[in-house]
Amino acid sequence: MDVVFSPELTICGIEELPGQSARNVTHVLSLLDPELPELEAFQSYGKHLRTTLRFHDIIADLPERVRPRPDHVESILAFGQDFLNRQEREAPSHLLVHCHMGISRSTAAMLTLMAQGNPDEEAENLFTRLAVIRPQAWPNSQMIGFADEQLGRKGDLTAALRRHYGRQIRKQPQYTEWMTKLGRQAELDMAILD
Repeated sequence: MDVVFSPELTICGIEELPGQSARNVTHVLSLLDPELPELEAFQSYGKHLRTTLRFHDIIADLPERVRPRPDHVESILAFGQDFLNRQEREAPSHLLVHCHMGISRSTAAMLTLMAQGNPDEEAENLFTRLAVIRPQAWPNSQMIGFADEQLGRKGDLTAALRRHYGRQIRKQPQYTEWMTKLGRQAELDMAILD
């Protein structure tokens, strides 16, 4: 199967942003906590288009926290459509998606963009490619669920996410303790451990 959505793709956390400034990044999707101030790292970047969305990396309602909502994923898809539209007119591009740690929100967003750009690609292959881009990926399950629905994937992204979680737990057993502490037991329960 041909991969249609094939610009250079990078996922990182905030602390890694300064190290990306020399990589000719053309498009940035920033997923930040609402209370976080504007980031200074992008002042050292060349010309690029940037979209910022603000919500917390949670999967259940918590007081004074903004959970990912369907409209956040709609905004990610709007960013992706704009990106795809520009691909036809512009030189090679480099898409950078980041969140606080580069593990959950950003990987869910990148997977969503990859699925949008490659609607016929099998979900399992999308997650395989995601793990190559960001080996520590633990995509936010709420965001993947919304993407699954909005892209009309009929549950295949969520099914592949469950297998991805299982692989991540086997490779990085510390994720079990980490996700438990973060209140993400539901994602651990989703994991398919073969």
